[in-house]
Amino acid sequence: MAATELGRALRRWRDRVAPDSAGLPAGGHRRAAGLRREELALLAGISVDYITRLEQGRSGNPSAQIVEALARALRLSGDERTYLFRLAELVPPGPEFAPAYITPSVQRLLDRLVDTPVAVSDAAMTLLVANPVYAALMGDPSRLRGFERNGVWRNFLGVPTRVRHTPDERRAFEAGMVAELRSTAARYPADRQLRSLIEELRTKSERFAELWDAGVVGKLEASRKTIEHPQVGLLTLDCDLLRVEGNDLHILVYSARPGTEAAEKLELISVVGTQSLVG
Repeated sequence: MAATELGRALRRWRDRVAPDSAGLPAGGHRRAAGLRREELALLAGISVDYITRLEQGRSGNPSAQIVEALARALRLSGDERTYLFRLAELVPPGPEFAPAYITPSVQRLLDRLVDTPVAVSDAAMTLLVANPVYAALMGDPSRLRGFERNGVWRNFLGVPTRVRHTPDERRAFEAGMVAELRSTAARYPADRQLRSLIEELRTKSERFAELWDAGVVGKLEASRKTIEHPQVGLLTLDCDLLRVEGNDLHILVYSARPGTEAAEKLELISVVGTQSLVG
């Protein structure tokens, strides 16, 4: 039965992921070297109860979004990810869909940047994963669901963020996001989720509809960002957008010039983390 093998596979993969390799503390008494269910739930943004039911074969039809989140949290290879989709009786996303697969090489890069705020998004600017320093800097994204995880949706529909723009910066940023999304939509015309996102934005945001109908084309450029953090105040950081062309991923990296006040504030955020710096 597919659900039974799905549960066995999830347990095998969970057992082989060392907590420290996933950015989690490895201390305390552990019966196994791998992830606990609670830790997998945290990494994947899924309830512990649901993971328990999957592993025990009591729920065998997870959505594609849940399967993708589990594949990322479990650090599956491309073949393993495809196998997981098959076990869930789903067709793995094909080339007509914006990729959401974080390759092992990108994951290794994230593992090394433990003191740097880093987030990975798909080509439509939907957040896939963010490290703890990014969460401490920008606010914990683990509670975001659906379109809430999309940067274009949040910016055009007035969701509060910690980034502060001047009016000119805001206009340029909005035009860049729409241009980037238009390019993505042209590459993946059959992606239903992407079409649904664009339709919702056009319906609910006059500014988005204006820019979209104007036909802006191009790419979102790297820039400096001023962030208002609830504990350390304002800090201006370099914001670099790295593109993984083969997998059409965006890696967003925030950094500060050494010796500056911004660097000191960023180091404080990195050291304290999200435990007391929440917002």
